[in-house]
Amino acid sequence: MSDNNNKNLSELDEIELQEWLESLEYVLQTGGPEKVKELLHNLDTYAHQKGVEIPFTANTPHINTIPKEKEPPFPGGREIERRIKSLVRWNAMAMVVRANKEENGIGGHISTFASAATLYEIGFNHFFRGKDGNHDGDIVYYQGHAAPGIYARAFLEGRLTVEQLENFRRELKPGGGLSSYPHPWLMPDFWEFPTVSMGLGPIQAIYQARFLRYLEDRGLKKPSDQKVWAFIGDGETDEPETLGAISLAAREKLDNLIFVINCNLQRLDGPVRGNGNIVQELEAVFRGAGWNVIKVIWGSDWDPLLEQDKTGLLVKRMNETIDGESQNYVTRGGKYVREHFFGKYPELLKLVEHYTDEQLEKMKRGGHDPEKVYAAYKAAVEHKDAPTVILAKTVKGYGLGEAGEGKNITHQQKKLNEEELREFRTRFSIPISDDEVSKAPFYRPPEDSPEIRYLKERRKALGGYVPKRVIKSQPIKTPPEELFEEFYKGTDDREVSTTMVYVRILAKLLKDKEIGHLIVPIVPDEARTFGMEALFRQVGIYSHVGQLYEPVDSDSLLYYKEAKDGQILEEGITEAGAMSSFIAAGTAYAVHGINTIPFFSFYSMFGLQRVGDLIWAAGDMRCKGFLLGATAGRTTLAGEGLQHQDGQSHLLAYPVPNLVAYDPAFAYELAVIIRDGIYRMYEKREDVFYYITIMNENYPQPPMPKGVKEGILKGMYKFRSSKMKDQKLKAHLLGSGTILNEAIKAADILEKNYKVSTDIWSVTSYKNLHLDAQETERWNMFHPDKKPKTPYISEVTKGESGVFVAASDYVQIIKDALAKWLPGQLHSLGTYGFGRSESRASLRDFFEVDAKHIVYATLYSLYKEKKVKLDLVKKAQKDLGINPEKPNPAKS
Repeated sequence: MSDNNNKNLSELDEIELQEWLESLEYVLQTGGPEKVKELLHNLDTYAHQKGVEIPFTANTPHINTIPKEKEPPFPGGREIERRIKSLVRWNAMAMVVRANKEENGIGGHISTFASAATLYEIGFNHFFRGKDGNHDGDIVYYQGHAAPGIYARAFLEGRLTVEQLENFRRELKPGGGLSSYPHPWLMPDFWEFPTVSMGLGPIQAIYQARFLRYLEDRGLKKPSDQKVWAFIGDGETDEPETLGAISLAAREKLDNLIFVINCNLQRLDGPVRGNGNIVQELEAVFRGAGWNVIKVIWGSDWDPLLEQDKTGLLVKRMNETIDGESQNYVTRGGKYVREHFFGKYPELLKLVEHYTDEQLEKMKRGGHDPEKVYAAYKAAVEHKDAPTVILAKTVKGYGLGEAGEGKNITHQQKKLNEEELREFRTRFSIPISDDEVSKAPFYRPPEDSPEIRYLKERRKALGGYVPKRVIKSQPIKTPPEELFEEFYKGTDDREVSTTMVYVRILAKLLKDKEIGHLIVPIVPDEARTFGMEALFRQVGIYSHVGQLYEPVDSDSLLYYKEAKDGQILEEGITEAGAMSSFIAAGTAYAVHGINTIPFFSFYSMFGLQRVGDLIWAAGDMRCKGFLLGATAGRTTLAGEGLQHQDGQSHLLAYPVPNLVAYDPAFAYELAVIIRDGIYRMYEKREDVFYYITIMNENYPQPPMPKGVKEGILKGMYKFRSSKMKDQKLKAHLLGSGTILNEAIKAADILEKNYKVSTDIWSVTSYKNLHLDAQETERWNMFHPDKKPKTPYISEVTKGESGVFVAASDYVQIIKDALAKWLPGQLHSLGTYGFGRSESRASLRDFFEVDAKHIVYATLYSLYKEKKVKLDLVKKAQKDLGINPEKPNPAKS
């Protein structure tokens, strides 16, 4: 009896559901989608008012966002585009296979591009616009592991040679080769953006799209329909940088931004979400953030089944499937698909009873279907007021068959045997004979073939080839000396910090008639800390919508002023986002043909240490601009403690080859460095960028001594010579940044109390000095028959006698690197160890870089040279208050 009741209730539920669905269909037919949305919203509101808790979901069903009946006609030649795509696939695969045959372990990736070939080819044939015509060209961030496919297409276009393809990943071979991944430093006419350090491409794309709006809103660039495309792997979305800034893109309504996420369900070691569904997960994340989401999951083969599915059972089964199961459906054949996917429900088995196992096996995922991908791209470029993400489901290693299609090992696949090559050749109809196939030869049809003609015609229609790095900007004139003269004069007795000096220099540059409009100040929510709030009123904070509210501090002189044409990029608490803006501004000379000059000011501890990967990418991209490490130094930033006090940024700056690093002490040094930086980067057009540490400690700024500019720029000059004559004891104190003041105090003590004639040297750049010495030494080694050259540091200290003591607010090894090129013994003092919350005086005593420790180190060095007696050293230790048993700061 109970079973009959349950059956009757179930039938009633189905009838009721059908009535609701018919009613909704009537509203859809008579009122359209907008009326349906309004009705559902009102029903949802009513249910909440009645206390009904409706489970939240940001997901739509696991089907294509664009239904078959709304797909636009495909504009291209399906068959000829398929042949071109097959040729690209073959050459991409052959490039990696051949490279690993020639040199075992050279590496490379086949599977990523194999899964994404359709995603790229639809873009190349119909959407990606070049810069050769009247259009500025689209900005495309290619997935790094897909580089072989991009090279293979460029080969068909005639842009790359067979020799270059043969030398893939072997760039030092005669005739040149191709870099492993997109690297503008190595291929400056081809690649624009390095992307293979995963997560960096997506976040840079977001800030690039926003910077494009910034240029337009400020009148530096005409408004256009230029798009920013970013191709991303589904596994890459686990990187914090990939999803960390997506809310900014929605908030700023960046409808010029399109993410294409290749959901092939696999990362290096296994499934991205074996127990979940990455497409649905990402849809919820992006929809929740306010993005337009387009899912491309099922190919056209599935459309008839979906149309026949009147009960919604097929969609229900699609929603239930997790990614670990989806991998099995790819690798285990049609029989397995029938039994395990359709077989869960008898009605679904009946739906495919007329399909063979082979037909079921060949039913495509949406990311491999050109018509589905084209429809998604067209909808994306036409969407307004929000960024778009396309979630395209594909098969990793598509086309590799038994060699790795859809398998966990497929990301690392680099070799195919002869049988696998033959199968690949046959599957994609590559005209290569059985005798030749084992050699994996490259294949390019004749120049007048339909394929090459079509490929070139499409690129011509779209404005030229991509990727292609083009520099259209012209050199700009360096600001005149007059602009900087006030900083050369010093401040008399008035105490100011180098951070205050920097802000004053920046303010003057912003007012300059020639380059002021090109300056891009960038700060991650620390403008007031650095004393930059005066710039809020002067140039405004950029906002695409202006200021829609009255600021709470509107009655103050320095209120928070947002403006559509604002110049400051105030990024909030995101060093990675601010660095991405710096890169966008610092590469605008190549991307947009505009010489914007970024000044990115940040807590020095949260620069190179926090976003070092992005700084390395900036170097690869030939980025220009100034990174200002503010509140710098391990002992100069009083009170903040371990996590804030920076003693290592100059060491971290050293490995970036084109990053010029300075640690100036005085206003005139900073002014000389910034002016020369603009000259080198924007007038001489050198591919360098700058890291400069500035400090928040106030002290009088002296006037610039005569003839020191060259030394400031090269890294070292004599700040003060001793007036003591005919002294037997001689010392040289090398100081940097604010610690130069400690060296000056130490020199006075040494001369007054210990009769040591002491010269003071300002070292503005240990990196410059070391690189110059290394380069000179290398030249001498390779030219033993020529007159040896002299490193600058040896030249400037030539003939000097005595001991050398160097002190800075950074780790000792930076100074130690110069020891071999000095004419006397070097003793280095630095700040190796964790910081402390303390006053400056206590910190400098703790890290042993204050005046008394500099004095003691000098006397000890003289003792080692047998210039003074041990008794003097012991007495000095007591007189100076040196505690020989104090904890070692490097370990405590």
